[in-house]
Amino acid sequence: MIIDSAEVIVTSPDRNFVTLKLTTDDGLTGLGDATLNGRELAVVAYLTEHVVPLLLGRDAHRIEDTWQFLYRSAYWRRGPVTMAAVAAVDTALWDIKGKAAGMPVYQLLGGASRTGLLTYGHASGKDLPELFDSIRAHQEQGYRAIRVQTGVPGLKSIYGIASNATYEAMDGVRYDHEPAQRGARPAEEDWDTRSYLRHVPAVFEAVRAEFGPELPLLHDAHHRLTPIQAAQLGKSLEPYDLFWLEDVTPAENQEALRLVRQHTTTPLAIGEIFNTVWDYQQIIREQLIDYVRSAVTHTGGISHLKKVLDYAAQYQIKSGMHGPTDISPVGMAAAMHLGLSIHNFGIQEYMRHGARTDEVFRQSFTWTDGYLHPGDAPGLGVELDPDEAGKYPYVQAYLPFNRLHDGTVHDW
Repeated sequence: MIIDSAEVIVTSPDRNFVTLKLTTDDGLTGLGDATLNGRELAVVAYLTEHVVPLLLGRDAHRIEDTWQFLYRSAYWRRGPVTMAAVAAVDTALWDIKGKAAGMPVYQLLGGASRTGLLTYGHASGKDLPELFDSIRAHQEQGYRAIRVQTGVPGLKSIYGIASNATYEAMDGVRYDHEPAQRGARPAEEDWDTRSYLRHVPAVFEAVRAEFGPELPLLHDAHHRLTPIQAAQLGKSLEPYDLFWLEDVTPAENQEALRLVRQHTTTPLAIGEIFNTVWDYQQIIREQLIDYVRSAVTHTGGISHLKKVLDYAAQYQIKSGMHGPTDISPVGMAAAMHLGLSIHNFGIQEYMRHGARTDEVFRQSFTWTDGYLHPGDAPGLGVELDPDEAGKYPYVQAYLPFNRLHDGTVHDW
C-alpha cells in the first residue's frame, strides 16, 4: 500500500487549520492535523518543502518505521514545528490503516477501555455573575466538569475570559472558541500576579458556595507564575478540591515543580507545550504531575503520545489531552481514539468548533451527557470537504501577549 500523493491543505473557517492528506495507490486517504496556532505556515513549509518529498513511494503500512525515519533522519529533533509535522504524517497513516482494516483506530490500539470520554468545558466571566452564567450554560450543554477562568479587578483583558475586549474586538460578540486575533500584530493584554493570587481563591470559594462540592472544577494558570507563586496558589486552592491546577509555572523549568509539590496537594496538570517524552522524563519519573496535557497534534502523533502515556501509567499519572479549538477536528478525533483505548485516561478537554469548521471537517464522533466517543467509522472518522475548505483561505492571526504595569513582556 504505497503513498501515491501528499497534499498540505490550509483552511481558515473559524480559525487557521493545517491538514495533511495522504492518498495511497489504491485510493485510500488519511488525514493528519498539523495546526500550530499562530505559527501555522512554518509547519506548512516544513511539510511541503521537506517531508512530502520523502513520503511519496513509501509503504503506508509502516507507521513506526516512517515515524522513526522522519524523527531521526532530520538530525534536528524535537520542537513544535518538527513534531507537528511528524504528528500529521503519523495520524494520517493511522487513518489509512484503519480504513484498510475496516476498523476505527481505537480498535487497532487494543480496543476500548471505556464506553466514553469524560470532558470538561471552558466557563469564564469578567465578574462572578457572568462566570456563574457561563458555568450554568456549560452544565445545560451537558458538561460534567468545568474549567473556571475569571477576570481580575484592575486588569482589562487576560487569558481565558471569552468576553474580554480582546476577543470581542474580533466580531463584537462573546468569542469562546478562539483567542487568536486575526490581524498583522498580536493583541496586548495586561497582567498583575499579586492581584491574581489575591482574587482567585475568593472566586473558587464563591463557585463552591453556589454550585456545591460535587462539580469537578479545573483552573489554568497558563505559565504565568514563578515556582513559589505557583506553590502559594496551589495551597490556597486546596479547600476547594480542584480536579487539577494547570500550567502553574513555565513548563521548561521542570525542577520548579519539586517546590510546588512540597507545598500543595492540589493535583497538577502540565505539558500542552511539550513535544516529546523527553520533555516529560523527569516530571513523570519524580511524580511531579498528575495529568499529561499534550495534544496528539503537537507531540508526534498517536504513536508517540501513546508511548508518553504508557510511561506515565507506570507512575499512576493520567491523560488530560489538550483539546481547544486550535486542535482541528482531525486532531481531536485522534485524541478520542487514543483516550478510548488507553487504561490511564483522565479527562478530555473539549471546546466545540464553530459551524463553518464542522462543514469543512465532517465528523462521526458523538457527545452525549458530557462524554465523547469517536464513533465506529473506519479510520479516524473525519473527512475533509475540499470545496468547503477552499472557501476559507489562510488569514494571518496571532495569540495575544502580556505586559506588566511597567511595560515588561510577561508570559501570557
